[in-house]
Amino acid sequence: MSESDRVSIKKVAKEAGVSVATVSYVLNSKKSKSISRETTERVLETVRALGYVPNQAARTIGLLRTPGVARSRLFNVVIPQTEPGREFMFGNPFYGEFMSAVEYAARKSGYHLLISGANVAQSYIKVALSRSVDGIIITGAYPSEDIADFHNARIPTVMVDCYIDDHYFHSVRTNDRYGSFTAVKHLIEKGHRNIACATGAIDKEGVNKTRLAGYKDALKEIGAAPADDWIISGNVGFESGEKAAELICEKFPEITAVYATADIIALGLIKGFNRLGVKVPDDISIVSFDDTYLAKLSVPPLTAINQNIALKGQTAVEILLGVLENGDSVKKDITIPLKLIERDSVRLID
Repeated sequence: MSESDRVSIKKVAKEAGVSVATVSYVLNSKKSKSISRETTERVLETVRALGYVPNQAARTIGLLRTPGVARSRLFNVVIPQTEPGREFMFGNPFYGEFMSAVEYAARKSGYHLLISGANVAQSYIKVALSRSVDGIIITGAYPSEDIADFHNARIPTVMVDCYIDDHYFHSVRTNDRYGSFTAVKHLIEKGHRNIACATGAIDKEGVNKTRLAGYKDALKEIGAAPADDWIISGNVGFESGEKAAELICEKFPEITAVYATADIIALGLIKGFNRLGVKVPDDISIVSFDDTYLAKLSVPPLTAINQNIALKGQTAVEILLGVLENGDSVKKDITIPLKLIERDSVRLID
């Protein structure tokens, strides 16, 4: 819709036979003794009939928060770039599967998406609030000093895989620490003791640090402490996995298995090992976290922790719809169950 085609608040006021101020009061749910119930209903009916969508300035001050009032029918999905990299957002297959599920669930209910990236040093909160949307989904965000800005925005927000402890936001997540523990314990049960960990950056509170903790938990349970050099930190990317494989082959021949904190890292590991003549799983075993579609297509197929990515996306949308369509004000904090999927990338050793 072009700006010339957009229904203005002035047109709503004219069609309803009221002032612009009256329309603003009604849409902001402000009580006024001078505005009758009949007038309120007439304004809302006019809004629905004309398909009025607020402009950016109007959205900023919180118009159209009342269930049943005409909306933009847009959700903003914000993916902060928590690590350096040119194509972080879709360089990881996790985001493709997540976005596909979000888009489908939203479209079925008549909503559409705006996708926003945020640079490493950029406020993802400012990015989210810069759009005229009915709801916000943020993935993988770290705690931020400006998180309080959301409290005044009055826009329903779901945090997915975010380590932000705030009672204001709805939350969808998995137990990353336990999932990592399960993955490494599987390697231990297959006879492995010299187990490396290939992970993304671990310098902040977040998913990488939490999954690393699960790796350490599993080794601690058998009385083993991983050498610091066996924890290979880079980016959550294919090239990072390749470099980790090269390092292991060059310096740590005693390693018999690697836990990769993401499928995309595991795929890089396989490529790197193959190039150096090291076969998976005959020479070295790999287990990963995510279980994206690429886990099934890799050679060999990856044993992985399945975190049901599609359900995460679907659940995030359902929470927003519950708030917008049904006026559901109860905060949701949902943990998606995990399970280990065994395939062909882990070998039993004596």
